[in-house]
Amino acid sequence: MTQPEQDAELSVPTIGGQRVGGRISGEATVTSADGAPLVDEPILAAHLIGIGGAGMSGIARLLLARGAVVSGSDSRDSPVLTGLRAGGAAVFIGHSADQVPAGSTVVISTAVRPDNPELLEAREKGLRVLHRSEALAALMTGRRPVAIAGTHGKTTTTGMTTVLLRECGLDPSFAIGGELTEGGQGAHDGSGDIFVAEADESDGSFLLYRPEVAVITNVEPDHLDHYGSAEAVEAAFVEFSQKVVPGGMVVGCGDDPGVRRVLEQAHDELAGHAVRICRYGLGEDNDVRLVDLEETPEGVQFAIEARPDGTRIGPVTLRVPGVHNALNAVAAWCVARHFGVSGAPALTAVRSFGGTRRRFEDKGTEHGVRVVDDYAHHPTEVRAVLKAARAVVGEGRVLAVFQPHLFSRTRIFADDFGAALSLADEVVVLDVYAAREDPEPGVTGELVSNAVRLPQSQVAYRATAAAAVEEVVARVQKGDLVLTIGAGDITTLGPAILAALRHSDGEHRSA
Repeated sequence: MTQPEQDAELSVPTIGGQRVGGRISGEATVTSADGAPLVDEPILAAHLIGIGGAGMSGIARLLLARGAVVSGSDSRDSPVLTGLRAGGAAVFIGHSADQVPAGSTVVISTAVRPDNPELLEAREKGLRVLHRSEALAALMTGRRPVAIAGTHGKTTTTGMTTVLLRECGLDPSFAIGGELTEGGQGAHDGSGDIFVAEADESDGSFLLYRPEVAVITNVEPDHLDHYGSAEAVEAAFVEFSQKVVPGGMVVGCGDDPGVRRVLEQAHDELAGHAVRICRYGLGEDNDVRLVDLEETPEGVQFAIEARPDGTRIGPVTLRVPGVHNALNAVAAWCVARHFGVSGAPALTAVRSFGGTRRRFEDKGTEHGVRVVDDYAHHPTEVRAVLKAARAVVGEGRVLAVFQPHLFSRTRIFADDFGAALSLADEVVVLDVYAAREDPEPGVTGELVSNAVRLPQSQVAYRATAAAAVEEVVARVQKGDLVLTIGAGDITTLGPAILAALRHSDGEHRSA
């Protein structure tokens, strides 16, 4: 695929070769490739296919809060669906054409296959079909959007930005691809005029937003099943930065080589539209610097220096570990400063951030073994979370339990995953979580386990969850930290490991 063809594909999301939404007229919070608005009518009734997903459930909550009639379907029940039912949504388990209400706007994600019976029914009835990002953009209408993107860290940074603004009294609306540990919310319709949204780059749909502030945490090759090349990934982020409205701001991590290249390419156009660039990071050439960094078992402590006046604020200790989280907090601080929140109160508010679900989420401790769950599913993320775990565990060991996510990602990054997992003391690898993909011959979790650079006795490939739990229980010692890692259903392993430890005799737990 040539670069112009790639860019054209990214401009408007498609599923199964079909454009997702109709190009309609109206207020331009979100526009098509030619600048015309995509959604002109409010969504008064919506049917969400895959309503239990992190992004889709957030949209459902926002629609419910605004008085829309909401229905949806998913393949299996979950606590998320229980909460949506309690909020007034009609939720079906399984997909069937007769579940699609007449007159509804049907909302889908890229994960919905073209032959889904509800999607086929919607098209047969001539119903409006919107991609998840189009629906979210419609909900941003009339607000001041903050779109937070990046290969890694966008969920946590979105959560931090939301908590920071909320603690400073601004009550933003938000949509996060996860849930805040405080209150368990992933979305909220706030009374303020700011809307903070996680901008998903996986299918190019983040190019539909026209934010006042865009945050880019990092840019690395990922989702190559969609983009095809690392150059196409960077080109998409360049276009994303250029979507910022005149007078807005792009906040980017200046320590990240990909972000630096993106900002260099976008610089002239941004300057022509009076869009400011704020670079943050550890490097001395950044506009906002992270200084006096110290990692402890309790979290990470740091201070901030801001140019050009040399303002210094801190120290502050985050309740979540890792240098990567300190950088995410600085990005959130930059956003808050744009909206008039003075530096010191903003940084103080960051202290209240307790994390998001599945981001170094503590699941419990049994027989002196602590279990933590994390959503990391890219080699850089795995490396970062293992470094954070090492700082937290002190003299103990780190046992990583990893479930690769997507066959394409496993095939492309197997060696990189192996290298990242080598930061652990012991590694157990499960089979690939397929998600939206069909199996690929020869692509299993064993590709990753074979690439781990540890002695063979310290690495195991166990294809099933039950076998992985048994392997973990056989290996752990008192003082260890067990880290379950991946974007699939590995999140269920933490409770299973704790239950198995609880019912074991614990005699072999001594270090």
